[in-house]
Amino acid sequence: MKTYSYRELSRKAVAELCQRPKMDFKAIFEVVEPIIAKVREEGDTGINYYSQKFDGLSPDPLVIDPRERDITLEPELKEAIDTAYHNIRQFHEAQLPTPLEVETMKGVQCRRVARPIERVGLYVPGGTAILPSTLMMLGIPAALAGAETIVVATPPQQDGSIAAELIYIAQKIGATHLLKAGGAQAVAGMALGTGSIPKVDKILGPGNQYVTAAKMLLQNSDAQIAIDMPAGPSEVLVIADQTAQPDFVAADLLSQAEHGRDSQVVLVAIEGFNLEAFRRSLDRQLDGLPRKTIARQAISQSFVLEVASPREAFEFSNLYAPEHLIVQCEDAAAWQDEIKNAGSVFLGHWTPESAGDYASGTNHTLPTYGYARMYSGVSVDSFLKQITIQELSEEGLKNLGPAIEKLASLEKLEGHRRAVSIRIQAMAP
Repeated sequence: MKTYSYRELSRKAVAELCQRPKMDFKAIFEVVEPIIAKVREEGDTGINYYSQKFDGLSPDPLVIDPRERDITLEPELKEAIDTAYHNIRQFHEAQLPTPLEVETMKGVQCRRVARPIERVGLYVPGGTAILPSTLMMLGIPAALAGAETIVVATPPQQDGSIAAELIYIAQKIGATHLLKAGGAQAVAGMALGTGSIPKVDKILGPGNQYVTAAKMLLQNSDAQIAIDMPAGPSEVLVIADQTAQPDFVAADLLSQAEHGRDSQVVLVAIEGFNLEAFRRSLDRQLDGLPRKTIARQAISQSFVLEVASPREAFEFSNLYAPEHLIVQCEDAAAWQDEIKNAGSVFLGHWTPESAGDYASGTNHTLPTYGYARMYSGVSVDSFLKQITIQELSEEGLKNLGPAIEKLASLEKLEGHRRAVSIRIQAMAP
């Protein structure tokens, strides 16, 4: 990992450190657009065409109802899933909004109520491993929000089946459809609807650059869908002071580096942290990692930043806006108010990023690529829309009417003014 000194860097150099590897979306869009077009024209057949082309299989049936499947899991695995499910549900259940009602002036009642997005699509990547944790992170808040149609899309295994763990979780969240496909073709199927897939109104979930591109293109098309957030490769930033254990820091960086070759991991080392012991530990742990080839490439494009104080560390972290921020510092919680931009935060020496990835209760579908400056991670709010309501009594319109009439006249919208005036004139003397 390259090492830099914060105080020796120019403002421009700091900004360059905060930049992620550039994605060539123009080239990616050129690949994804024909996929969307074929799914639009051919529906299920188009999805199967690309599943066969990219993954070497065309599942039959393409879509199943998980509620109709009998599933048996090994007891210890079921217990682990149930533990994570309980914690994630408990944290997200506390996010459910309460109705808001305010009398802004006498006779003028304003309310805000939450309503679920009725049809949602949840994309759960597959590839080299199944990801039951991602299905829980997406499905639990969707179910709590009250979504009526929940479509889960995930690549099938080589025999065309879906892992029992995923079906079990799909049953627990009340998923109505399970689409055995991944990639841009699965996103297109959910956005556009096909003979076997209902069209959804919002698509959420992580994926590779082609999945991200498909979500972005379909959001800006006649499909009229919303997406959770733009997404890039996984990333973590660790702030470590003299109390941090080098072994813990190395493990946290590697836990994220093993996600993919394009993952980025950053260590912000406060003066006093034992960098030499860290480097030795990183090399030792990396050699014993099953996915060491992937992790090694991610590490090679990552960096260490040396800073003089915690304040400098958090200053840089807020500029970088990491997906995951781990604070391995003395009295880590005392610095919470300094954190402005981060997807999810892990405070203290005993809080690995893995806890949030799996079972602490917080969500692991988070903004990457610096989007933590303006996006939140997935929550119950991601599956809700807010509707405002107003109700005026005769007295209320009498009190508020003159202000409305004056403002409407100022904006030269006579129809707006008359909609008030005609009512005031109709009031009993």
